[in-house]
Amino acid sequence: MACGSVADSEPGALAGAPPSTSTTTVAVEPTDATTAEADGTTSVPASAAPTTAEASSTSVAASAAPTTADSTTTTAAPTTTVEATTTSTTTTSSTTTTVAAPDEFVGRIVEIDAGIAERMSASWRPGCPVELSDLRLLELAHWNYDERISTGELVVHADHAEDIVDVFAVLFEQRFPIERMELVDVYDGDDDRSMAANNTSAFNCREVAWKPGVWSNHAFGAAIDVNPLVNPYVAGPNIFPPEGEPFADRSVRAQGGLYPGDPAVEAFFAIGWGWGGNWTGAKDWQHFSASGN
Repeated sequence: MACGSVADSEPGALAGAPPSTSTTTVAVEPTDATTAEADGTTSVPASAAPTTAEASSTSVAASAAPTTADSTTTTAAPTTTVEATTTSTTTTSSTTTTVAAPDEFVGRIVEIDAGIAERMSASWRPGCPVELSDLRLLELAHWNYDERISTGELVVHADHAEDIVDVFAVLFEQRFPIERMELVDVYDGDDDRSMAANNTSAFNCREVAWKPGVWSNHAFGAAIDVNPLVNPYVAGPNIFPPEGEPFADRSVRAQGGLYPGDPAVEAFFAIGWGWGGNWTGAKDWQHFSASGN
């Protein structure tokens, strides 16, 4: 939710899911006995052409299948890989890059180990409404603003992990651009700085803005803010982040913007999440949550 999380208490309306033109059936297999995020098969849409590289997300250029002057190499249809795993390796980078086949979506669900917990020292602390063991790190391929494939990271509650992977597989198929996607800890847990950087983020153990003692949906790992700079929180003359003022007029479309009826918005509706763009009064264009608030 935006700094304007004051509107956390207002419900958003839900709508139907977008039609899918092609799907790839994906087997989701845990790599060891401690992983329980995915244990069946998931039908995930395949994707299309490449998008952008960001300053904070490491990018992988999407390229065509190799060919030679004398022969043509036929490439199999794009596939989607979703992995659930437990990791014991300490990660120092704020983002992880997966080198995927052209136009391939890759989504991984990772349990929070000691190394990841150390990286989350700004967003989680004792006394938060969820334990680290209830959260999952998602590593998600996405198109960026330079029309290239990047891999970003989100932390969400384990109960929502598979659904969010499915949503981002749909966004990948749509080639919806996301400028950057990294843990809010990169910004020392400061939601204002994260929004101003147009950073797509999820978990952050914080209160609702201007409501001391009231936990935000983000504190439960049950909310995601998408491209918050170009999808600001707007309540009358108040706009958050302030740098998002040029994008408050929703009659003018921006790269990475979210607008009523957009397939990207419908992808969240399909898993039962609500959108701040449907609220009455204040609008939180960036904000999706499991509760709709």
